[in-house]
Amino acid sequence: MLRMFRRRRLVNDLRPPLARDERIVAWAGAVGDSAVVATNLGLWLPGAAERIGWHEIHKATWSGRQLTVTAAATTGERPGYAVVEDLPPVTVTLLDPDRVPEQVRARVDRSVAASTHHPLPGGGGVRIVARRVPGIDGLSWVARYDPGTAPADAVDELVAQAKAGIVGAGG
Repeated sequence: MLRMFRRRRLVNDLRPPLARDERIVAWAGAVGDSAVVATNLGLWLPGAAERIGWHEIHKATWSGRQLTVTAAATTGERPGYAVVEDLPPVTVTLLDPDRVPEQVRARVDRSVAASTHHPLPGGGGVRIVARRVPGIDGLSWVARYDPGTAPADAVDELVAQAKAGIVGAGG
C-alpha cells in the first residue's frame, strides 16, 4: 500500500541545471530518453540549455500525447515595454505526461495579468500583454504584432493606456 504514495524520481541524467531557488513541480518522460521538466520558474524542454520562463510562453497546447510550446523572443525594446515575436513551436511527445500538461496550463495562464488586441491604422494589429515574472515585483509589458504588421508609434500610447487601466483597476 505504501507504494501508491511514493513520489516519482527524476533520474540525475535528465535533471536540468536548476537555479538556486528553482524547484521541480512536475516532470514527464519524453521520446528519446529525455524529459520535460516544469519548475516554479519555467519549463525545461529536452535538449534545451536554458529554461523557458512561464512569462515567455505565448502558447502551449496538449493533444493527449504531444505538448507543443510556442515561446516568444524579444526583438526590440521600447520605453516601458518589449516587442516580441513568436519562435517556431517545439513539439515533444510525452511518454508519461503525469501532471506536466496541467502545470503548464495553470502556470502560463497565471502569468498573464492582462491581454488585449488592438487593430492598427493601415491594417494588422497588436496584442498588448502584461505578464507576471517570477521573482520580479510588478508586471512586464510586451507588444506582439500580428504577422505582417509593421511596427507603429501608436503602440506606445496603447501600452500607456493599458498600464493606466491596470493601475486604475487596482492591479
